[in-house]
Amino acid sequence: MKPIELLRLVWINLSQNKFKVIMTSIGIVVGSATIMLVIAIGTGGKMEVAEQFKNLNAGAIDISYEMQSSGFGGRMSSGGGMPSFGGMSSGSGRPSGGGMPSGGGMPSGGGMPSFGGGMPSFEGGMPDFGAMFGGRDSESDRMNREKIILSEEEMEELSVFVPGLSDVTISYSSNASVEGGELEESANYTIAGVLYNYMEISNLSMQIGNFIAEENEEGKEKVCVLGNSVAKEVFGSAYNAYDEIIYIDSRPYVVKGVFEEMGTVASGINPDSSIFIPYSTGIKYLVGENVSPTITVIAEEVNDVETVITNIETVLSDIYPNAEFTISDAGSKMEAASASNETLTILLIAMAVIVFIVGGIGIMNVLFVSVKERTNEIGVLKALGCSRKDILLEFLMEAACTSLVGALLGVLLALGITPVVEALSVRVELSVFGALLSLVFGVLTGSIFGFYPAYKASTFVPVVALNQE
Repeated sequence: MKPIELLRLVWINLSQNKFKVIMTSIGIVVGSATIMLVIAIGTGGKMEVAEQFKNLNAGAIDISYEMQSSGFGGRMSSGGGMPSFGGMSSGSGRPSGGGMPSGGGMPSGGGMPSFGGGMPSFEGGMPDFGAMFGGRDSESDRMNREKIILSEEEMEELSVFVPGLSDVTISYSSNASVEGGELEESANYTIAGVLYNYMEISNLSMQIGNFIAEENEEGKEKVCVLGNSVAKEVFGSAYNAYDEIIYIDSRPYVVKGVFEEMGTVASGINPDSSIFIPYSTGIKYLVGENVSPTITVIAEEVNDVETVITNIETVLSDIYPNAEFTISDAGSKMEAASASNETLTILLIAMAVIVFIVGGIGIMNVLFVSVKERTNEIGVLKALGCSRKDILLEFLMEAACTSLVGALLGVLLALGITPVVEALSVRVELSVFGALLSLVFGVLTGSIFGFYPAYKASTFVPVVALNQE
């Protein structure tokens, strides 16, 4: 049979059973749409990760310290005195609710036991109740640990004693009320205290004006740089904000500049929705010494990050022997985010494969039924001279075309679902490659699962097929 005649015969069979073709290909429709969305979501996830960390140097390492509570349930007094039990006051041995009961002594039914000669004396002062009840560390160790606050001194020591660093900075963030511009009432914004080199380390860029200068830091000047979103919210635009005055915690700050829109996070600070002030200015006027800053160092070579982290731990352990710092590098963050995205992609692919298998089995079952129903037709074709190959190709092409129809409908379904997925805050990047791959998977599924029914049809004996009822 000529190819054109074979195609015409396939077209006639499919066009006469349009509804059956569509119902048969439902599984392929779902599988094809899933494959296309898997690729689109995977590509969108990779782009999201890349944009999220585009303003982080691959060699950036963040160092921070979290305050830890004492094991006794509260901070011990620095003088090492008695802890307060119930109503006992810290300054005397009497109950805090009042004096001793009248009547000459303790009540006979209970109260404090008699020590014979008053409270026992302790040579060399009171014992360390924090160490007795709180754990292994002494009270002084816990006090030292609680008092740890990273500062520019530690930053300088790291820059001197840790080899392989290209730059180092320190920053913190806090919340404060902001007034000025077009704001009708005060609003809370993130205030970031940073050094002059923060912009370069974080790969940020200015839309207008200049970033904080070293002299601003040294003079504790009340100047600020606004994130792009903040400038729009407070002044309407970045250009209107430049050289204007805003009030942070009721103090006036001159706007030196505005960042370009980033839409990402730099060292835990979102540059779009934050206000940046000199580090020393914030310490003096805003947060005081009660702040938990983050030191960020940049390794000269990305491959040496692990070595740099080890050296940082060594230097910090020499300064604070009993402290545990949180150290994380940008590379690990990127790898973790990419791994999460890849895991999601694998799960979606597995789901698509399962759907394709189910759809393929459906096509196989329908073809088996079709072969049985068309046994006489097969006998006629063989009697007219069609070979086994012709019969095999006919049914195989019908299966492939049915799958192709399902794959095309699946691509259209994916295009229709995309706005819904994007509404769920999932980034979707559709591509021609994803659509083509969906079509290929659909056709292959139909061809693979349709082969056996087609083969069975090609093996029919003409006489037996013609006599089949």
